Amino acid sequence: MIRVLLAEDMHMVRGALVALLGLEPDIRVVSQVERGDDILTEAAKHRPDVAIIDVDLPGTDGITAAGELRARLPDCRILILTSLDQPGALRRAMAAQVGGYLLKDAPPHELAAAIRKVATGHLVVAPQLAVSAWQNEREQPLTPRELTVLRLAAEGSEITQIAKQLHLSAGTVRNYLTSIVTKLNARNRLDAVRIARTAGWL
Repeated sequence: MIRVLLAEDMHMVRGALVALLGLEPDIRVVSQVERGDDILTEAAKHRPDVAIIDVDLPGTDGITAAGELRARLPDCRILILTSLDQPGALRRAMAAQVGGYLLKDAPPHELAAAIRKVATGHLVVAPQLAVSAWQNEREQPLTPRELTVLRLAAEGSEITQIAKQLHLSAGTVRNYLTSIVTKLNARNRLDAVRIARTAGWL
């Protein structure tokens, strides 16, 4: 029996996924969460074989939560679900060493098959997402720290909030943002976010 943790913030979608997976004889949903920051606690409690995580979750985004889960419970395989074609998100997910990346509108039998493959250590990526990521690959000029700062800024965090979260001074965060805007040849911070998202880096 493959034990599954499901992280999805939309109640109707989560309910539908639980119902669909309940029809599979070898898959059992042992925990459901709607926030990214609840994943670690539930995973530690239920020890799932596979965590199915929506890419966009409140609290902690799905890919960040996946990286934390991978570090804390390396035996738990991770399958990311997304409704959007975001090449940058796919690259972040691969960097977090997830086991799969699938579109939410995939047929139910594909989801079940993906869970089984991920559970046995195989990598599963929706072909259209892999092609899109490859086609949108450009040289990425930002450092990992600059990407983190820009990602937090894109989420609406103010300079003081970013500084607190990353244990930096506000001045250092301003310097990062200035460097980001310059490297991307952007007009301002919002333009830098737009450029990075278009290129698939966020």
